Amino acid sequence: MKDRTIVQTDRDAATMFIMRVFNADVSAVWEHFSRKELLDRWWAPTPWKCETGSLDFKEGGVWQYAMVGPAGERHYAGVRYNEIMFHRSIAWSDYFSDSAGNMDSNKPVVDWLIGFTGVQEGTKLTVNLHFRSAEDMEEIIQTGFEEGFKAGLDNLERSLK
Repeated sequence: MKDRTIVQTDRDAATMFIMRVFNADVSAVWEHFSRKELLDRWWAPTPWKCETGSLDFKEGGVWQYAMVGPAGERHYAGVRYNEIMFHRSIAWSDYFSDSAGNMDSNKPVVDWLIGFTGVQEGTKLTVNLHFRSAEDMEEIIQTGFEEGFKAGLDNLERSLK
């Protein structure tokens, strides 16, 4: 599949910008960010799977999930929803956690601003990631985040069809 995802990093500002256009209405893309059964279909890069433990999609709510590898390995994470503007944007803080959902204070927390814009082709999805430091950004990049998130967006595109 041709790479249609734009990624720009600014290590000095500890930020990353991701953009992709999907041939789907804003409401359909939004649903894939706000419903656990849809998030689980695309969030993890294949062959990994996402398993949602709980999802409370509201400001102040939390999404707890596990990334499950092909050999059964599990990495836990969570999202705290900071601001939700229906069909426009979601601001959240993403963090690593233990299996009970407790934040791992030794790992980076990343602030995301996700935008949903209707365009002629469908929906332009923009993701602005703000890291707390350049070191945190580098740690996340070293996990293969960029490639993994692009693969997840490929899964999203397939799920939207």
